[in-house]
Amino acid sequence: MTAELTIGRLAGEAGVNVETIRYYQRRGLMAEPYKPTNGHRRYAPDAIKRVRFIKRAQVLGFTLDEIGSLLDLDEAQACAETRDLATHKLLVIDEKLTALKAMRKALTALLHQCDIGAANRGCPIIHALAAD
Repeated sequence: MTAELTIGRLAGEAGVNVETIRYYQRRGLMAEPYKPTNGHRRYAPDAIKRVRFIKRAQVLGFTLDEIGSLLDLDEAQACAETRDLATHKLLVIDEKLTALKAMRKALTALLHQCDIGAANRGCPIIHALAAD
């Protein structure tokens, strides 16, 4: 790997597109390197690691704001605070899972109403969604 990367090479190595890199810069998640007068910006090889970190954190459900906090906490070597943030994220995920399970149960019940022929007065799914 070369000592410095163009934005295109950085994006390719990190598995994202160029606009993603630019967006991360606008959001303050990545520094925008100096641009020489007649040249292109050059990124250090460790920028690949940063982009991959951001993408992995997104896969775990962290928002870009939360990822910014994680990056700040990493620089401060604040492991306890990082753990607290991850614990909170896990609680949010658990709440979403509970809500999704309730939604699944409700839809399953509505589909069952359709299956048993309860549509003699219209579609039970439509009626349930339209009910006050």
